[in-house]
Amino acid sequence: MRMCKETSDNRGLVAAIFFLLGMGTLLPWNFFITAMNYFTERLKTGTDANPGNGTNPEQPDPYMFGNLSVLLAQLPLLLFTLLNSFLYQHIAEKIRIAGSMVFILLLFILTASLVKIEMEQDHFFYITMATIWFINMFGAVLQGSLFGLVGKLPPKYSSLFMSGQAVAGIFSGLAMLLSNIFVTDSESSALGYFITPCAATLLTLCCYLILPNLKFAQLHLENVSSECEETRKEPLTNLSATECVTLVKVKLNDDSGLDINGKMILTDSEACKKVDELKQESLEEKSTVPQVFKKIWVMALCVTCTFAVTLSVFPAITINTEPSGLFEGKKNIFVPFCSFIVFNVMDWIGRSLTSRLQLPSMKSCFFPVFVVLRVIFIPALMLCNVQPRAVLPVIFNHDVAYMVIMSLFAMTNGYFACLSMSYAPQLVKSKDAETAGALMTFFLAVGLSLGAALSFALKQII
Repeated sequence: MRMCKETSDNRGLVAAIFFLLGMGTLLPWNFFITAMNYFTERLKTGTDANPGNGTNPEQPDPYMFGNLSVLLAQLPLLLFTLLNSFLYQHIAEKIRIAGSMVFILLLFILTASLVKIEMEQDHFFYITMATIWFINMFGAVLQGSLFGLVGKLPPKYSSLFMSGQAVAGIFSGLAMLLSNIFVTDSESSALGYFITPCAATLLTLCCYLILPNLKFAQLHLENVSSECEETRKEPLTNLSATECVTLVKVKLNDDSGLDINGKMILTDSEACKKVDELKQESLEEKSTVPQVFKKIWVMALCVTCTFAVTLSVFPAITINTEPSGLFEGKKNIFVPFCSFIVFNVMDWIGRSLTSRLQLPSMKSCFFPVFVVLRVIFIPALMLCNVQPRAVLPVIFNHDVAYMVIMSLFAMTNGYFACLSMSYAPQLVKSKDAETAGALMTFFLAVGLSLGAALSFALKQII
């Protein structure tokens, strides 16, 4: 029996890297939209704002920047997550991931430099719109590629990746809160909002470049079993059916068959079976996108439903909630704390919980039922003290009631979104895990778009 060198993520380096990669996918855009006041002020106070160029300086948002920025963010997100699902096999992974990070870094450097450059409002508007399009285009490719990459690893790494995304929201909420507390001008705040993503993107780029040099990452991402002298000399596909090898693999939430170091050691018969599976799988071609979708469609619809429910009320409706009770008269603190920080912290807790608890199971019929039941949070949040309102009454007036509802709403969002994204790659063979991850990213984007569209109708009901 050949003994292979045991490989595991003992120091947690791979886990830490995927956490930072998750944070790096959303932090840039979260900080960009946090600077919304800077964009609206610059587009309504320029010297070029006059009726002759089609703008009205008395309008609070003459260019409809808020609406157009949402539209131009969702279109490339949908289009390029879909394209990435089909074309990722034809473009090298490093080009898709590292290239996207480099372009996002350059776009934020451009955006930060524009803060100190005076120009006509029209020119600034068109440059900013183009920047929004390209940031979300490269962000879609980056997020889809990374979800495909993390799908090749054990499920806990998907949880860590999505937890990193939630932490990105916490940082942007804290930045907004501190900006409101210290009453900084919009230009100074904007510089901070744009420089921070530059540093974060540079950090995540370095982390990604380190990843291929870690043996545990190589084990899963390069489809190798383990590194040993004899397997380097003799390819896996050349092993006969009677030749066995001891394989080492980390298994999530299963203590059976573990040695004292927490590694799973396969017996001779199990090792032979595993070798045969790897040999057979290496000879098979990857499944087509429709074939993969047939296996993961339930999880795809679950992640779509989860984000559609969330985006239908958050933040379009919840941001208009008025304080009543604990934060009365302190809206500058109430909005960033209760509507953003509470949401993102509880969302992070929900995502992190999936590394310890996976209920219902991925094959349980109750899983999609619980996902659909989240729609109850839509009327619950609409019946809070959202102003102005003309139709619905206020039932949950106190700040504490709003924070409790928001906490449950956010935690269930993180929990079910993370489980859906983690379950999908487990429903297909390892060779199709990347396709499953890319497809799930597309349906995540569909959910975001449906929720954003639904929010316009819900505003009219209030």
